[in-house]
Amino acid sequence: MDQILKTLPKVTDPRVLVGLEDDAGVYQLSDEIAIVQTVDFFTPIVDNAADFGAIAATNALSDIYAMGAKPLTALNLVAFPKDGPLELLGDIMRGGAEKAQEAGVVIIGGHSIDDKEPKYGMAVTGTVHPGKIILKSGARAGDMLVLTKPLGIGIISTAIKRGGASETMIATATGHMKTLNKAASDAMVEAGVKGATDITGFGLLGHLHEMLHTSCVSAKLSLSHIPVIEGVRALAKFSVPGGSRANLSYVSDKVTWAEGITEEEKLILADAQTSGGLLIAVAADKLDSLLSGLAARGVETRAVIGKVSSGDPGKIRVAR
Repeated sequence: MDQILKTLPKVTDPRVLVGLEDDAGVYQLSDEIAIVQTVDFFTPIVDNAADFGAIAATNALSDIYAMGAKPLTALNLVAFPKDGPLELLGDIMRGGAEKAQEAGVVIIGGHSIDDKEPKYGMAVTGTVHPGKIILKSGARAGDMLVLTKPLGIGIISTAIKRGGASETMIATATGHMKTLNKAASDAMVEAGVKGATDITGFGLLGHLHEMLHTSCVSAKLSLSHIPVIEGVRALAKFSVPGGSRANLSYVSDKVTWAEGITEEEKLILADAQTSGGLLIAVAADKLDSLLSGLAARGVETRAVIGKVSSGDPGKIRVAR
């Protein structure tokens, strides 16, 4: 995709404050208001149709939250077989609508196509002050890295398809995927955070590498401090999606591993997430404020997983 994008006309409009390089696009309307736009959709990741709709909506909203913006409206994106059961489609869209309502987002339209493989998601528009955008490139040396959801969604999703995930594990994973990043976003905005991204398909390592590369810094992670959904470590021995393996291969020359870290542990850090948490780079003197804000808003996972360093842009060191 990067190769294709390089062939397209370059954006020269000065009102485009953020383009393809970040989680969402930002277009300035006035001195006080910029609109933030993003889109995401995918195939079912769980068996329950309403849960799938809610997860897809939560995931689509996440890029808006990652930039410290407020989502306002959404358009449904639907692919469904024309002869498929309409009650199933209704459940999917109801799940998405209820999650949008929880977020204070109004669904004002959408588009559907005939497709034998169901897909659902949203195009979302929000607003942010032009001077208060939180960027993927906003990490600075000395910042602490905070993660707001545990890892392991991709591994569990693969186990679900193979019938190897327990009902408890499925419920836990579904709960995390359906949890909006709104509270975490509000906390980081209040704390004055400058750098953040959300963890989705490229996994923790892939998204962290992007953040570090665009910020011209490096980082050290503490493996023991990184939250993982219970049971995932056992599943990682036999239930890893191809996307997670591809992620690990991609970062192979960008990560230095401490001695003794297993292949399963590496795969968990590269695991492709759906509707994952926020990865926040916060100045050390604002860390306590951020953690307090997360706790006050009921964000259960607020793990300090590493520290940003100068030099070696994009490089990651993982310590035990």
